[in-house]
Amino acid sequence: MNIQIFGTKKCSDTRKAERFFKERRIKYQLIDMKEKGMSKGEFNSIKQAVGDLECMIDQNSKENDLLTLIKYLSDNDKEEKVFENQNIIKTPVVRNGKKATIGYCPDIWKEWE
Repeated sequence: MNIQIFGTKKCSDTRKAERFFKERRIKYQLIDMKEKGMSKGEFNSIKQAVGDLECMIDQNSKENDLLTLIKYLSDNDKEEKVFENQNIIKTPVVRNGKKATIGYCPDIWKEWE
């Protein structure tokens, strides 16, 4: 298993995801999205794994103006805007090869073991 956790240090669900993998002694790599973020390839791979871009957007984000703008953009522009502003992606994003989850999903992660 090659686990990557994309999240932020302040996100409680990201900390819970870290704890989930630590308790099971599964090695993981934490990528702080405030410092680094996802590459275009990682972004596209995760988008494909979870189904679509809408699943990735945190509707409870404090970025209300950005969320409103995204609603009215074309699909290509919407994808580019979300990639440029990864702070509106729901965290944690947990990736295991071609599989990925958005949010805290321990039931799915157990299936990966």
